[in-house]
Amino acid sequence: MFVWDRKDLNDAQVAAIEHPGSVFLVACPGSGKTRTLTYKIARLLSQLKSDKKRVVAITYTHRAADEIHERIEQLGVDTSQLWIGTIHSFCIEWILKPYGVYHPALKHGFRVINAHDTECMHEELCSAVRDTKLTSFDCAYYFKPSGFVLTCNKTAKHEAIKGVLRAYWRKLRAERQVDFELILFYAYQLIEKHPSISVLLGSIFECVLVDEFQDTREIQYAILASILKGSKGQASAFVVGDPNQAIYGSLGGYAITAADFGTRCGIAFKEMDLSDNYRSSARIVSYFGLYNVFPAKIEPVGTDRKYASVVSFDQETHRDGLEDELVRLIKYNVETLGIAPQEVCIVAPWWVHLASMTRRLVAALPGYSFDGPGMVPFARDVDNFWYKLARIILTEASPQLYVRRMRWAGEVISGLSDVGIDIPGLDRKALLRACNAITIAETDGLVFLRAFFDELCAAFGIDYHACASLQEHHDAFFECSQKRIDRLVKEGSAAIAELAMFRKVFAGRTGITVSTIHGVKGAEYDAVIAYGLLEGMVPHFSDPDQVETAKKLVYVVSSRARKNLHLISERGRSRGWSGDYQPTDVLAGCAFQYDHVPT
Repeated sequence: MFVWDRKDLNDAQVAAIEHPGSVFLVACPGSGKTRTLTYKIARLLSQLKSDKKRVVAITYTHRAADEIHERIEQLGVDTSQLWIGTIHSFCIEWILKPYGVYHPALKHGFRVINAHDTECMHEELCSAVRDTKLTSFDCAYYFKPSGFVLTCNKTAKHEAIKGVLRAYWRKLRAERQVDFELILFYAYQLIEKHPSISVLLGSIFECVLVDEFQDTREIQYAILASILKGSKGQASAFVVGDPNQAIYGSLGGYAITAADFGTRCGIAFKEMDLSDNYRSSARIVSYFGLYNVFPAKIEPVGTDRKYASVVSFDQETHRDGLEDELVRLIKYNVETLGIAPQEVCIVAPWWVHLASMTRRLVAALPGYSFDGPGMVPFARDVDNFWYKLARIILTEASPQLYVRRMRWAGEVISGLSDVGIDIPGLDRKALLRACNAITIAETDGLVFLRAFFDELCAAFGIDYHACASLQEHHDAFFECSQKRIDRLVKEGSAAIAELAMFRKVFAGRTGITVSTIHGVKGAEYDAVIAYGLLEGMVPHFSDPDQVETAKKLVYVVSSRARKNLHLISERGRSRGWSGDYQPTDVLAGCAFQYDHVPT
């Protein structure tokens, strides 16, 4: 039985972990949600009585899955019976791969394409549509159990968009390709048409854990509920999230209630909550609490709870002076208050604003470095074989990263096995030794990876050109990466193609983080500086629930901060014929005694 030191957890966390049945846990920001999930999984794994059983954890991002997996390993718990990943990865591994033969679109095999591939195909198909100016952005969609939903709010374009999507789906099917949305829809179709799949999976899973339930879609709830119901009470569920952080409503995400999900699953949930905030100062907690959509008690209890936080709101800075103001705030936090640069985050609603601003900040602050998901030279396409291999190659061979690299090596070997390549004597240690032994004298990132891949394959006698799947993945990895680099170079990201930038993708935070509001979710920093907090951007003008979504977005931004929070609704951003953008209404209307940031 896994046990822990009493000081590791508070009473509410222990109660949730030790509850023998299914739990529906509402966790406020900074409440130790990830730690609770980690200890719950560790406990479940230690209690397994059969080597045929599995514990399954669904996370919103691959990064969250890696973090939880590594924390469990650091606790000394065997993770061989744990599966953890996103809902898309879950559907691929547990439904599409083993049962795709029963679906007409999958029975001859399939390849998952990434978002960049989808965008390119949409652009090509949109260019052929006459009289309607369609873009790939217009063609965004998601599936519900009843069919697809368009996210474009311009109804006059809907018929043309549907025509593009029909052509898009025909092309995917002809080329045996599947995009992220079809992964979910095909998985749902399979379990609906073949209930025995849910029964079988339900008999294998000891517990299904769901992180960030408030960002889950109806079709995702339906897939998981079918499996839990198919278990006939054998599998329990542990569902965690915060309804006040449900910011993916425009993409179909919503915070289900315990009663609703329980009815779908055939499960009686124990409703519990975590209300102690270990992250932020009392002043920060009191501030973001003003934006609660759902009532929540949040108590600051962390080491920084008494910190004299600076919380500022600026409606006066003009767009032309925004760069200078951001520089001033960065220097104030780092050089005056002593906050480490890697503990500062710059946030804005859209990447289009961040790309140009980051370029200017890099030039204005040559002594600082900047990190950001949108500044990396290749997409985190975790289903691509060569991406999996690149993670090992670009990560330092150090004792601290050994466990992580060993797990990745296992995924690479499994990927080879999936395409029918089994190499005698190749195990995880042998793969790591081979990677560590190769030296490539090249500073260009893509050139380096091409040469490294070739040399490593030659060392093990792998002819990836003779394997259609590996060749397809190889082409996709390099084509997508090159286009991404070209775009970033065009936007002014200096040295993005260099090997050093490639290595930073898998390194820890070293500089100031630059992120969108959606991208920063789940992270925490000593100081958060947010700009572009304007009506029509926060929330997006197309969002049907303007006030509620705006509150949730400001709540998410504000609750990332431990010590200081600076919010900016700059003047002078033009909306064209309708004048300038104005400050987000719920932010401008918030009664709070803001601080003045000294010059």
